[in-house]
Amino acid sequence: MAEEQLIRTEYSEVMQKSFIDYSMSVILGRAVPDVRDGLKPVQRRTLYDMYELGVRFDRPYKKSARIVGDTMGKYHPHGDSSIYEALVVMSQDFKRSVPLVDGHGNFGSIEGDGAAAMRYTEARLSKIAQEVYMGDLDKDIVDFIPNYDETETEPEVLPVRVPNVLINGSDGIAVGMVTSIPQHNLGEVIDGVIAYMKDPDINTMQMMNYIKGPDFPTGGIVTNKDELLEIYATGIGKIKIRGKAEIEKLKGGKEQIVITEIPYPMIGANIGKFLNDIYSLVEKKQTTDIIDISNQSSKDGMRIIIELKKGADANNLLNLLYKKTRLEDTFGVNMLVIADGRPETLGIVPIIRHHVNFQYELCTRKYTTLLGKENEKKEIQEGLIKACDVIDLIIEILRGSKDVKQAKGCLVDGITDGIKFKSEVSKKDASELRFTEKQAQAILDMRLHRLIGLEIEALKGDYAKTLSNIAEYTKILGSKAEMAKVIIKDLQSIKKEFSVGRRTAIDNVEEAVVEEKPIEVLDVAVLIDRFAYGRVVDLATYERNKETADSESKKVIICKNIDRLALFTNNGQMHTVKVMDLPFGKFRDKGQPLDNVSNFDMSKENCLFIDSLNNISGKKLLFGTKQAFIKLVDSSEFDVTRRTIAATKLSDRDSIIAVSLVANGDTVVMQSKKDMFLRIDAMTIPEKKKGAVGVRGIKLSPQDELTDIYVLKDGDNIDVTVKGKTFALNRLHIGSRDTKGVKK
Repeated sequence: MAEEQLIRTEYSEVMQKSFIDYSMSVILGRAVPDVRDGLKPVQRRTLYDMYELGVRFDRPYKKSARIVGDTMGKYHPHGDSSIYEALVVMSQDFKRSVPLVDGHGNFGSIEGDGAAAMRYTEARLSKIAQEVYMGDLDKDIVDFIPNYDETETEPEVLPVRVPNVLINGSDGIAVGMVTSIPQHNLGEVIDGVIAYMKDPDINTMQMMNYIKGPDFPTGGIVTNKDELLEIYATGIGKIKIRGKAEIEKLKGGKEQIVITEIPYPMIGANIGKFLNDIYSLVEKKQTTDIIDISNQSSKDGMRIIIELKKGADANNLLNLLYKKTRLEDTFGVNMLVIADGRPETLGIVPIIRHHVNFQYELCTRKYTTLLGKENEKKEIQEGLIKACDVIDLIIEILRGSKDVKQAKGCLVDGITDGIKFKSEVSKKDASELRFTEKQAQAILDMRLHRLIGLEIEALKGDYAKTLSNIAEYTKILGSKAEMAKVIIKDLQSIKKEFSVGRRTAIDNVEEAVVEEKPIEVLDVAVLIDRFAYGRVVDLATYERNKETADSESKKVIICKNIDRLALFTNNGQMHTVKVMDLPFGKFRDKGQPLDNVSNFDMSKENCLFIDSLNNISGKKLLFGTKQAFIKLVDSSEFDVTRRTIAATKLSDRDSIIAVSLVANGDTVVMQSKKDMFLRIDAMTIPEKKKGAVGVRGIKLSPQDELTDIYVLKDGDNIDVTVKGKTFALNRLHIGSRDTKGVKK
């Protein structure tokens, strides 16, 4: 038995190496496309499997489940969901400029509806995928590599004849890397490739005379045209996109905004979010011009209608939508691809350079293969033509031979031993025959009908065609300029058959400016119930319903509609809430949770005190904690613009139990868990900054803690029950801070 060896190494080194190996596996094998065919492995394998299964564009559809299962079993053993998702995306014309899969059935919608299960849908290759992406797979133009279990072979890369990485774009998240490449117009990209082939020194600015910018399948308007040059030079940047909207006039002087194209990042669930954002603008009173919103989109196109009230400023509202919703969005560009076996962020010209180099490689291999086949054909054709000239002798050899081997030996090497000839002349002529092995086999396989005169003429015609092909292929392989002509001619035919017009407009558009109407300042009442739902009513409505409002609300705050509320919690945080963020309306309207309009988290925090910042301005706030630390803080400390700040500093395992307003003449009563009470003058509590812990308010015995803190105004009478006995807090004598207090 071999002796085991322990290899000692640093754990961090092992983790580092393992993580790098894993990240490279994800980058190369899953998330980032190859610059040559613009495909990720799962996409490439799915398309190749469809090619192998024969689900071509001119043949019947095949069940998606069959395609997915076959792909998973042969090439991609990583689960069916990733394969089906790739299949679905390649079929969606709202996600891909050039769909590579022709889907039949429910393959999802632009509004985010998912595709039906794979057992219900069917698919086949699109025409462009079959002809342009895999048209020459049978000509040995790409390398084939073993699949995961080495029982099949798969192409290392597909022989795509157009820069798919630009045409269909790509997006993916790897480990520490992200790729995000926008789509472009097929015709423009082909023009750019041809321009590069004619002038390899072309720069990015010159290239953009052909490739104007991104062309998203959802249309829209790119608004930062001047920034595209830098983006395409570096491969990194942000493209700003707006939806396309029109203002239509209706009867009665009303208008409506009709959105017919959306920014590409809005597709899917973000359409619903966009509509919710518009509803939110209405709820928060940021616009009062909208009467109704309806999504009338169908398979014929996008159509979202926003109906406006009479006299509304439609242009200003449209600018508000650009500013506050996803009707104007950004597409983050990071053109990360696999180039020469490693991840690299490339500009548009280097991407095209890699593509063109790949095309020269494909073309060289294609015409080398074709030339080899034509040379083989030429050899056989020459043998058959020569055989037709001496066909009588060949027949005599065949009839006089004992077996095929003997006849073949005579045809190839002129060996006549053992063959019966009619004359010595025939034997002598036979000994001079020198056909090649392939020619001899073709002669032996030749059928008698090939001896007909017309067939012989056709054979000579084929031979002339073969010689012509050999000359043409040799010329192409011998000259890069000739090969470039062939590639350019092929690209022009692809453009003619498959290109479509540009869908995305490109321009320089000024940033949307919203003319905000001055806010009418109102006296309002903020009603907060015991579930921490808040709503706002005008002061007159509150006064009419005061008794009901006071009984149903945990807190009523009288303030201005432009005020902000300060909400203090048990964990020492203060959250601000804009009154205008709460729903304003009728008395019985539904409120909104405070944690929806602030950073307050109802599941983790308790609200101890809430009031408007204006109401507490110039006043002192008392903070008291479970561990009996107390302090006064001037309210000016909390007049901040941030949504959340630390309202106080807490010791370990301590928490706030009370926040209250105090004034001269007030007294403070502290109650502990062990029923100790201490009443002190509020003004004997030191004033501290909000970042301070505070001072000790009462001396607690071990295992004791404060449970309540009461603030008594002059004349207040608060009763407390302890062990079944009730007493009034104002009967307690006023003691000194940091004493033990009295037992009750």
